[in-house]
Amino acid sequence: METTIPQEQPISYCLYARKSSESDEKQAMSIDSQIKEMQRLAQREGLAVKEIREESHSAKLSGQRPVFNQLLIDIEQGEFGGILTWAPDRLSRNAGDLGKLVDLMDQEKLHQIKTYSQTFSNNPNEKFLLMILCSQAKLENDNRGINVKRGLRAKCEMGWRPGVAPIGYKNILTNNRISQIVLDEERAPIIKQMFERVAEKGHSGRTIIKWLDRIGFRTKNDKPLARSKVYSTLNNSFYYGPFEFNGVWYKGNHPAIVTKAIFDKVQQQLSIPPKEWHKKVFPFKVLCTCGSCGGGVTAEEKYKKLKYGFYIYLRPGLQKNGN
Repeated sequence: METTIPQEQPISYCLYARKSSESDEKQAMSIDSQIKEMQRLAQREGLAVKEIREESHSAKLSGQRPVFNQLLIDIEQGEFGGILTWAPDRLSRNAGDLGKLVDLMDQEKLHQIKTYSQTFSNNPNEKFLLMILCSQAKLENDNRGINVKRGLRAKCEMGWRPGVAPIGYKNILTNNRISQIVLDEERAPIIKQMFERVAEKGHSGRTIIKWLDRIGFRTKNDKPLARSKVYSTLNNSFYYGPFEFNGVWYKGNHPAIVTKAIFDKVQQQLSIPPKEWHKKVFPFKVLCTCGSCGGGVTAEEKYKKLKYGFYIYLRPGLQKNGN
């Protein structure tokens, strides 16, 4: 009796390509290049690529990539038996996603991970090598984060605030590539006047906005200054020297636009509570309408030398049809 040997089913691969837009992967191969190279490899080795999936997302944190998460679900449900990708760090730069890949191998649902230069199958040595390579990518991420924080802290200690300079200043690069902050000759005088108007004349944020609109003040993005930005500027100690970064205060090395005395006086002005409107209850205000335009009316107290001291004056509020 002739026996038939069952033939092993070919592995159906999903080609997965990923590139992050973050600075740590600016030198990584583009998604199109990854796909082209791996398609050539698949054709050369006769691999069955069932589907191509790609995404632009960082792999630093576990479970944050929707395309990769769906790929793991599809492998668990038997849609794919292998992954084709440029390098191990395209799949994982964190322990969580790496553990999910190894678990699928242990369950014999993920039979193979094939990169441009290596193959990882469900055997102890190759799984161990995969874990080492992905862990190395995680180590590089962790060290890079530590180095970035150390560099930012060193920059703050030198008196230079990291990031984009506040309005009224601009960033420049020195010969040793350290970003320094200098005055914006066009906008710094306006910012100084803004502080002085609040400190010396008691101008409100609304008044400052009207003044900025009247003089045609624009930001570096050619936009008017929003009221929220006016208040955040007036509350920013950077304009007289010190600045806060990650909860620590540093002495700024940039030129001050205002003195500390002016800044403190502005803070006093801003701490004065605004007038409270619409707190007074007037009878019949809701019932009455304007006989001319039909709009609702508003009410206010008018004081005059009368027997009872004052009277209530009703006048049209928001009028209809612009009348």
